[in-house]
Amino acid sequence: MKNKLILSGLMLGVSLAVSAQQHATVTVHTEKAEQIIPKEIYGQFAEHLGTCIYGGLWVGEDSPIPNTNGYRNDVLEALKKLKVPVLRWPGGCFADEYHWMDGIGPKENRPKMVNNNWGGTVEDNSFGTHEFLNLCELLGCEPYISGNVGSGTVEEMAKWVEYMTSEQGSPMAKLRLQNGREKPWKVKYFGVGNESWGCGGSMRPEYYADLYRRYSTYCRNYNGNKLFKIASGASDYDYNWTEVLMQNVGHRMDGVSLHYYTVPGWTGSKGSATKFTTDDYYWTMGKCREIEDVLKRHMAIMDKYDPKKQIALIVDEWGTWWDEEPGTIPGHLYQQNTMRDAFVASLTLDIFHKYTDRVKMTNIAQIANVLQSMILTKEDKMVLTPTYHVFEMYNVHQDATFLPSDLQCTYKNVRDNRVVPMISTSASRDKEGRIHLSLSNIDLEESAEVTVNLEGFEGKQVTGRILAADKIDTYNTFENPDAVTVKDFKDVKLQKDGLLVKLPAMSIVTLEIK
Repeated sequence: MKNKLILSGLMLGVSLAVSAQQHATVTVHTEKAEQIIPKEIYGQFAEHLGTCIYGGLWVGEDSPIPNTNGYRNDVLEALKKLKVPVLRWPGGCFADEYHWMDGIGPKENRPKMVNNNWGGTVEDNSFGTHEFLNLCELLGCEPYISGNVGSGTVEEMAKWVEYMTSEQGSPMAKLRLQNGREKPWKVKYFGVGNESWGCGGSMRPEYYADLYRRYSTYCRNYNGNKLFKIASGASDYDYNWTEVLMQNVGHRMDGVSLHYYTVPGWTGSKGSATKFTTDDYYWTMGKCREIEDVLKRHMAIMDKYDPKKQIALIVDEWGTWWDEEPGTIPGHLYQQNTMRDAFVASLTLDIFHKYTDRVKMTNIAQIANVLQSMILTKEDKMVLTPTYHVFEMYNVHQDATFLPSDLQCTYKNVRDNRVVPMISTSASRDKEGRIHLSLSNIDLEESAEVTVNLEGFEGKQVTGRILAADKIDTYNTFENPDAVTVKDFKDVKLQKDGLLVKLPAMSIVTLEIK
């Protein structure tokens, strides 16, 4: 049986639902807007993993695949439409085995390396520092560099920062010039290690805290470039890691990372990306929503030591993690992407919007061909995933003012004692005064009639876009790339002080009210 749930961050009340169709109410408090949704909430992540870099973003200048200086034209154009604000590179686990000097200079002279973390693939290092930072310039996004603490030296990291950001005259600036770049790049975000509790060195938090203090000391600010230094933070429920870093590092870091994957477990099968039961689906919705509680607990620890919220929480790896597609290379983490994944994206972004007083950046894993990717490529073909479409629909929220809302809707009790609301929502107001309202109906069977109250705002015009499918396991293929795609949405009416919206089952809608 379904019940009714009033949500305003927390469950407030329950009553019986008797109608076959869901009824929901959203009250948007337009006059209580305070915080901005930083565009960096929509950050991306590109690791040297499988075909994310090689084949996904980079094919080289001599490739028959249409490219601009080695970057795939089709992927470039798709990413520009997303308005990617920040891109994290080179890892992930790869970062702590990556020695940056192997990826500079003439490509024919760069040594090859074995990617020990991801399938033992031999890479030629043709995509290195110049290629990454030039890509960021092409996309108009901020680079987020992950430095090597696990197997690298303090000197190596210090010289990398100097190479990227120092003006002419320094030794590393001279080397950069020899390699074809006179002007330094602007590099804002710098991660001091990655997953130092695991593949980044199997460290204890106390040990890593000392290493962070040491390594970060030598990450200098050159010529007006100010690094935003990010410490390698916790995985999921490791609240002690956050506690130790806040105690022992504190304001020496500008941000601390957190990783949270919607994954059934880390041993055995993680389940198919495309073949799953109804029970599996609703469990996934509950698991992805659990990030809200995880965020709250980590933020509560941070609040003890940093009540003014000067240290950012950076969720620089998140998303779904399923079994690799059958027939693909083990360790390359190539997975398909269904409407189920689209809902994980929309629900998670809705949650992030609520906590941007502390959460200043997130980076979904990953941008192409790996895990919950935006884009899949195969030779000269490209397909956009349902998750891509969510990010494109949602980019209207970037740098907009968050509008708090109250939600009344039905819910389900699902596996592992999770309570899952059938509707998720988020609202913002952009600089032109337009309100954008995103609504997700995750119910597999029932449509939803949603009454939207816009307190303090009288809309004169409303338009909408919808992402939906007849089946929850629908996905896009190279043969059928538009099985899941965005369409115009018309089933919305202006009412006095608000809207009446009819959401189909399994649908995501973004409305613009002006």
